[in-house]
Amino acid sequence: MGYGETYGSLLNAIAEEADKIAMRYFRAEELRIDRKGDGTAVTQADHAVEEMARARVAASGLPLDVLGEEMGGADSNAASTSGRARMIIDPIDGTEEFSRGIPTFGTLMGIEHNGEIVAGMCSAPALGTRWWAYRGEGAYRNGKRMHVSNVDTLAKAMIFTTGTGPKKNPAMRAKLRLLADTAKNGRAIGGFWQHMLVAEGAIEVAVDLTSQAWDLAPLGIIVEEAGGRSTSVSGERTIYSGELVSTNGKLHGEVLKILA
Repeated sequence: MGYGETYGSLLNAIAEEADKIAMRYFRAEELRIDRKGDGTAVTQADHAVEEMARARVAASGLPLDVLGEEMGGADSNAASTSGRARMIIDPIDGTEEFSRGIPTFGTLMGIEHNGEIVAGMCSAPALGTRWWAYRGEGAYRNGKRMHVSNVDTLAKAMIFTTGTGPKKNPAMRAKLRLLADTAKNGRAIGGFWQHMLVAEGAIEVAVDLTSQAWDLAPLGIIVEEAGGRSTSVSGERTIYSGELVSTNGKLHGEVLKILA
């Protein structure tokens, strides 16, 4: 049995309900925006989506643990050591955008088994788009197979990054600027969407440098199954470094040389 057959129904059911919850609150007067201890935004939509997802996992009968942004779970900074597969979920990735009425938010889900992400799904209802991949089964956007671009030099590439704000040290800001200056076109957007654009072949490079496991869980597998590469700045395939560099594969070494 493939990973899609094992997990596809559950992930799609959660995504369908998450889309409904998110859109009920998106740009709504009753949306309440609170701040966590680290200053990041959280809304009742974040809590509602994660509670729903956990309930669906429990009712599914699948042997799955859960790690989520709002309700936690074991081993949030490393692969699970329980021996069981687990779902890693960000109920609303891009809560800042969501809270400001910007449509680039989504529910992110990854299934981790024996330290490897074997299934991933990103659902962005305000964009009308859902991306998914299962290990060895390809990557899809709204049911259509995706593939990364064939651009083979940075001079011809479009890159997206998280920008050069004050959270980044001066050395990394300089490297991000050099990367942008080397490429044909550069934008600062951050978040899951830029990695999905790499998987679609719309852009060639996406760089996130300040993320948690739930921000990254489904992104790498979708890019990889589309023919690209996703690693940390040091070249490690992991969701626990706080970094993710996704490329079409042809430019990966060149990008890491600039950033490392």
